[in-house]
Amino acid sequence: MMRPFEGIKIIDCTHVLAGPFAAYQLAVLGADVIKVDDPNAPDQSRETGADHTLNRALMGTGFMTQGSNKRAIALNLKTEGGREVLKRLVAEWADVLVENYRPGAFKALGLGYEDLSRLNPKLIYASMTAFGQDGPRGTQTAYDHAIQATSGITASTGTEASGPIKAGAPMIDYATGTMGAFAISAALFQRMRTGTGQHIDLAMLDVAMILQGSHITDYLHSGHHPKRNGNVMRFASSSAFETKDGLIQLAASNARQHRRFYEAIGDPEEAKRASLEERYSRHAEKLAKVAETMKEKTADEWETFFQSRHVPATRVRELREALGDPHLESRGVLHRHEKVPGVGKEITVPLAAFKFAHDGPSLERPPARVGEHTDEVLAALGYDGAGIAALRRSGAIA
Repeated sequence: MMRPFEGIKIIDCTHVLAGPFAAYQLAVLGADVIKVDDPNAPDQSRETGADHTLNRALMGTGFMTQGSNKRAIALNLKTEGGREVLKRLVAEWADVLVENYRPGAFKALGLGYEDLSRLNPKLIYASMTAFGQDGPRGTQTAYDHAIQATSGITASTGTEASGPIKAGAPMIDYATGTMGAFAISAALFQRMRTGTGQHIDLAMLDVAMILQGSHITDYLHSGHHPKRNGNVMRFASSSAFETKDGLIQLAASNARQHRRFYEAIGDPEEAKRASLEERYSRHAEKLAKVAETMKEKTADEWETFFQSRHVPATRVRELREALGDPHLESRGVLHRHEKVPGVGKEITVPLAAFKFAHDGPSLERPPARVGEHTDEVLAALGYDGAGIAALRRSGAIA
């Protein structure tokens, strides 16, 4: 038995979050991933996180989040020697190359898809950018929060009083990484059937638009523009309310759950109103009534009460509380590295958002320091000690 991507070899020429996360998703499923850092300007996520000691050591938590199961080499692609090493990796070793630099940057170095596919016609070459390889915005750059703003997500988040608010976590980055892993997987499957490589053009903005799919279809059909409604949903039984000690998020969205909810809070007349029109009706009145009722118990009491009656509801939790939930540990979403070279304590990182019955996601290798495996990788390519030393003297490697 083997994990899905065992035997697949990936060159990870990415930085920050989205690109590294795409390669990471394949690494946890068995792919051999080589992470490429510029020795003069390593991945900026290596200096990102609340622990500044780790940042100074270029092992910030922003990097370690998606750095496991990868080998690391330090390669200066602005030098002829650095480019030659990358080309040899492509020609002799790689199945996939992932890069997330501005459009045209790799092409200008002679490392574009056309250049590298001549060396390896079966190469899957994934380009991940803010806006894509072409179009009016193709030359522009952005990060997660800028894409949220550009896509309309920020404008539809928050309340009328708060104004536009971005999502708290870098959702677009990680959604783009996940979409990137899916696109690469699809291209590998396609190559298995056709024998030919592929160029993937993946844009963060496109991912942000896909994430708003139902909003987009509804707006283009009906002209209904998503509004900043905060925690208020279309149905009172799906909104968030203050309790004695915090917020309870109700999620009774369909007719059966609507009936159970109003039966549970002692409103049998409303429970009978099951049609969509009836559930939409008297919205403000129902919101006010439910809001008063929710003040009668604590959020935990309401959660237990509703869940025992098959009504979706949960207390609004902070991250520290969510991480302390015993259910999370039972799911195997996280992995604890007991020892990471260059880090003085154990580190816990996300593993995967799914389980396999066998041979599924796993981590064997902790996040690597800049250039930790440079000599190992070059030796496997056939470089001898003198050749490696010459590359190091020229500044091509570190």
